[in-house]
Formats: sequence, C-alpha cells, structure tokens
Amino acid sequence: MSSNLNAPAPDRDSQTSRPITPVPEAPRLAASSLPDVNVADPTASTSLETLDQDLQSLSPSQLHELQQNLLDEAAEKGPLISSLAPIKELRAQYEGGSMAFVKKIDWLQHEKGFKGIRRIRGDGDCFYRSLAFSYLERIMRAPDVVLAVATSISILEASLSMLDQAGFQKMVYEDFYDIFVSMIHQIVTPDATDHTLLTPALLLEGLQDPQVSNSVVIFLRLLTSAQIRKEAATYEPFLLNQDTFESIPVREFCESSVEPAGREADHVQMAALSKALGINIRVAYLDGRGNDQKVDFVELKNVEDGYNGMKEVVLLYRPGHYDILEYRDSDN
Repeated sequence: MSSNLNAPAPDRDSQTSRPITPVPEAPRLAASSLPDVNVADPTASTSLETLDQDLQSLSPSQLHELQQNLLDEAAEKGPLISSLAPIKELRAQYEGGSMAFVKKIDWLQHEKGFKGIRRIRGDGDCFYRSLAFSYLERIMRAPDVVLAVATSISILEASLSMLDQAGFQKMVYEDFYDIFVSMIHQIVTPDATDHTLLTPALLLEGLQDPQVSNSVVIFLRLLTSAQIRKEAATYEPFLLNQDTFESIPVREFCESSVEPAGREADHVQMAALSKALGINIRVAYLDGRGNDQKVDFVELKNVEDGYNGMKEVVLLYRPGHYDILEYRDSDN
C-alpha cells in the first residue's frame, strides 16, 4: 500500500579493517519518559488458543503494552544494533506464547523469503537507528556504489537549506551532519586518518558506539522535523499528541514527538524521513491481529525502483518497536 503522504568502487575487501574513531560525545536532546508497563505475563496459565483469541480483542494501545512486556529484557540491555541473526530466533521468542505471531513469522520466512532479523535496542530511537543502519548498508551494497554515494550526498547537501529554513542553527546540526556524511563518503573514499574504507563490519561497530550512533539519530530526527515543517499543510491533518492522541499544530508536534530523543516514530515520521532521504521503505506490521497468517506491509515510495542503485529499506514493526528484516541470515 502506498502512502498518501508523500568508475568502479574501490575494493573494500582489500582494505585493512580498523574501527571507526569515536567522536566527542554528542549531547542528547531531552528524552521523554516512556510510560510504565504493568502487564502480566501473557503466557502464564493461558492456553495458546485463548491467548490468540484475546489478541483479537486488544486495542492498539493494549497491543503496544503487551509487546513491551514480550520484548526480551536481555535484548534491551544488549547492543544498540545487533549482528544479523536467523529469523527463527524471533520465532522462538513467541513459541511459548501466541501462535498468531508464530504463523505470521513463518509466512514472512517461507512466503516472502526473509531469512534474517537485525535487532535494534528498544529505547524509543529504534526507528531512526534501524533506518540509519539499513540506509548506509543499502548504499554499501548497491550495484553502482559510486552512484549511490553521490546521489545520497547530493540529497543530504540539499537538505541543509531545509534545516536552516526550519529554524535550526548550523551550530546545532553541523557536527551531527558531518558524522553521517563522513560515513557515506568513507564507503568509497578511504578515511584520511587510517586510510580504510567503511566495511559492513565497521558500519556495525560504528553504529554500536553510542557517541556515533546517537549523533546520527539526532541528525535524522532534525531532518525529519525539517521535512514536516517544510510541508506543514501536508502533514498537519495527521498530527496527534502521542500522549493524549489529540490534534496538535506542526511546531508542537515536532518539538514534542520528533526532535526529543527517546520518542517513538509513527507513520508521519517514517513518511517524512523517507521523503527527505529520497528512499523507499517497506514496513512489515507484525502485531498478532487478524485471522490469517499474512503480514500487512506499508510501502513508502518516493523514487522509482533502481533510481539511485539502492534497494528499498525493509523494517519489521511490532507494537512500539522496529527491527530490520533481511533476505540473508548472517553478516558473513
């Protein structure tokens, strides 16, 4: 479903792999506290049939709370971005709970060909962090890497005027912008300090570093806000306060739901950021609802397929959380 918001590259394998040099710690924007979740263990003394029936009666907000309870506590304390793992690991997480989730995960694997999942820490920044990693990896794996890099940098350079027009001072965003763009440059141009190219392993290592990763997240939040402010008339009818679900003006929405760290992203933020970056996104909605095993996909299409040599970004949404879906099951 489409949203209505709408020269060969150097051989990276021959380069010596060295870690990305950490940058000075980036100041985090004010984080908003997430609501406490007090949901009983849904698998305790509950049959699978009863649990699946109960899922059908839950409201979206109740599903959100249930998902927060189901998220693996260990993953919350794990890395910001994990190595790619077989999707069967996600399946195993639900085998003792809802068969509705299990059947939908099987459908994603066997009917759609998704073999792997890259887990993102559930800290409220998971959409921006998952998009950042997948976006950079798509550039790296593009058939024409030089074209993909050039196109991406051109779009980002053009976005600077939009950030200025949105009222963001250059001194606020330039360091975060430089970190993000330097990672893209390093895909085809060796780093001036250690003469390495950005490999998939170094990308993972870099975005696992809180200083680097949070800087990229902050820039993407500011870029999302600028896009929404630029096209206020397009987005305003869809803007809701995330706590009260009442309509709010663009400026208030951006200041309360987009710019602060730790605030979850919804459809509006996804649509705005994908447009600002000039990329296509598909989001698989795995929420345990519905009687069939199929998973609904939301498509945010902004460019023709193959326009910049990049494949679309594919994310997995579970109520309140985003991970990355992949057609392979390991980073090797």
